[in-house]
Amino acid sequence: MARFLVTGGAGFIGSNLVLALARAGERVRVVDDLSFGSWDNLEGTDPDQVERIAGDVRDAELMARASTGVEVVFHEAAIGSVPISIDDPVRADSVNVGGTVTVLDAARRAGVRRVILAASAAAYGDLPDLPKREDMPTAPLSPYAVSKLAAEQYMRVFASLYGIETLSLRYFNVFGPHQRPDGAYAAAIPRFGWAALQGEPLIVFGDGGTTRDFCFIDNVVAANLAAAESPRRLGGEVVNIATGTQVSLNEVIAELGSVLGRKPAVVHSEPRPGDVRHSVADIQRAREFLDYAPRMEWKQGLAPTLEYLRSPGARS
Repeated sequence: MARFLVTGGAGFIGSNLVLALARAGERVRVVDDLSFGSWDNLEGTDPDQVERIAGDVRDAELMARASTGVEVVFHEAAIGSVPISIDDPVRADSVNVGGTVTVLDAARRAGVRRVILAASAAAYGDLPDLPKREDMPTAPLSPYAVSKLAAEQYMRVFASLYGIETLSLRYFNVFGPHQRPDGAYAAAIPRFGWAALQGEPLIVFGDGGTTRDFCFIDNVVAANLAAAESPRRLGGEVVNIATGTQVSLNEVIAELGSVLGRKPAVVHSEPRPGDVRHSVADIQRAREFLDYAPRMEWKQGLAPTLEYLRSPGARS
């Protein structure tokens, strides 16, 4: 019987979490509709240890089966893109909000002890105060951000009404292996790294002064594992997961050039609607709540990310 369920477990963040759990000897159940993920991301895992279920988190019957016997659910499945949510807000709402409610309801009916949500720093929007703290007002700028904020509220309400333990981890710009570099919706670091490796110009939306708190995937995996094992009684709290370092896109491009030994060409384009201009996290609550500390700074994460982008898996 699997102790852990990871929704979206064939995707970028989910697969890294599944692999970490498997390395720790845990039995894991994975639900993924494979719209963004791939079973290739779980290559090398034992099917008897990592159970794979192809399906949609909005499917109540499927989620009821998947939640049976599980102690902790990591809910990573989502439409995880601001541009996609702007193009198709109905789909983003259906998956990110409706899917979360379905996951939570299946979990509480199955007697799951704890649900941990992949929330997003997009909830803060573009309000000027920095760094972003969990007690600050929220001001979402996109359907994606609204959907993630709504999912947090459902986590809080389910904890209050039904007694299931819940925690929302607000991720800040996660990057690393298994993140897709292709297409118009790709995140900045894999998109830049992929273009640089191909000798193509890096497309920058805006002047490159946009800042983010780039967080390598190992930090996020460690935060999730700490949340699963925390002795605290969880009741719908929200915690930032980041490094607490504000980095501009221009700095990322310069560091990529340093790692690769050549300066990449850059082409500037118009800023995208819904994009936040500046973002950096206050991670004090994560330190206090989860004993969290970043394992790797953003610069340290570039080399393993580029190594992955060079691999056949990045092109599948």
